[in-house]
Amino acid sequence: MIPLSSIAMSAYTDLVRLLKDDALSGVEGKPTLKERGDNAYWYAARRVGTEMQFIYIGEDSDETRARIDRIEELRATAKERQAERSRLVRLLRAEGMTPTDRATGSILSAMAAAGTFRLGGTIVGTNAFRLYEGELGVRLPLGGMANTGDIDIAQFEKLSVALQDQVDPGLAETFSALKFDPLPAIDQGRTWRWAQGGSGQLVEFLTPAFGDETIRELPALGVNAQALNYLNFLIAEPIHAAAIYRSGILVQVPRPERYAIHKLIIADRRRDGAGSLKSAKDREQAAFLIEAMAEDRPDDLARAHATALEVGPRWREHIGNSLTRMPQAKAIIDSLGT
Repeated sequence: MIPLSSIAMSAYTDLVRLLKDDALSGVEGKPTLKERGDNAYWYAARRVGTEMQFIYIGEDSDETRARIDRIEELRATAKERQAERSRLVRLLRAEGMTPTDRATGSILSAMAAAGTFRLGGTIVGTNAFRLYEGELGVRLPLGGMANTGDIDIAQFEKLSVALQDQVDPGLAETFSALKFDPLPAIDQGRTWRWAQGGSGQLVEFLTPAFGDETIRELPALGVNAQALNYLNFLIAEPIHAAAIYRSGILVQVPRPERYAIHKLIIADRRRDGAGSLKSAKDREQAAFLIEAMAEDRPDDLARAHATALEVGPRWREHIGNSLTRMPQAKAIIDSLGT
């Protein structure tokens, strides 16, 4: 477990902050607060012809309000931030932080520009794991557990409906420009996977299931998604992260402690058996995150573990079965007292 330097940690924090500033300053319109049920969301309102258009900014929070109060300043200093972000990315590369590869970076950049992550899309799977380096301040391990191919994007169906905003351009158009083709689905016309010719790169869309794992619609992203059980735990309360590509890309990833516990569940749930390569990779990633968080963020890890155990016996069974195969990780979890 090799820590990043304090210089790298500081630069990464600054990069995420500047990317958040840019995400707001680039949206045109008057900030407007809308309440939907128990939640409140900020939009940028502008008139287009005879109609008002509302562009989603983010969920109401002290941080969002503080940025909105500075919106004119942020818009006036956009060029300076661009130059500073480029400098920070160069510094992070020099400090040995793992950059996002060109193929993945180009896809994430296009999806970010369309508004995928602004509208609640969350990267899950190994591409999310690779983005925890700056968040946790440790270098990624070399080897199979950090190797990746697919890009998996998840979003809550209810959030997708509630936002009443959409990506622009549509993701089908975005993928077409990047030479991706939709893969055939059992349900005609309900595409949730795209593959890039030549590279074999795959983009998949997912959403939480609460029972039947069917295909659902995500109107904010303009795509369909495969519903999966246990995913709701993973993508609750996501965090921002910076992909090290060009001058940085602002994305959303699950909280690392939830990712670790979710991997314990999924490793035991794999239909191809507990001894499969995918299950082994799940356990390796979980073990790495558990060890990384045990020293600096044990309370976060303990809270995520306790939350999952409280859901029900099936959750406890999956977690227990995986930890039985991971004595070092089990010892750490047991020491948390959950």
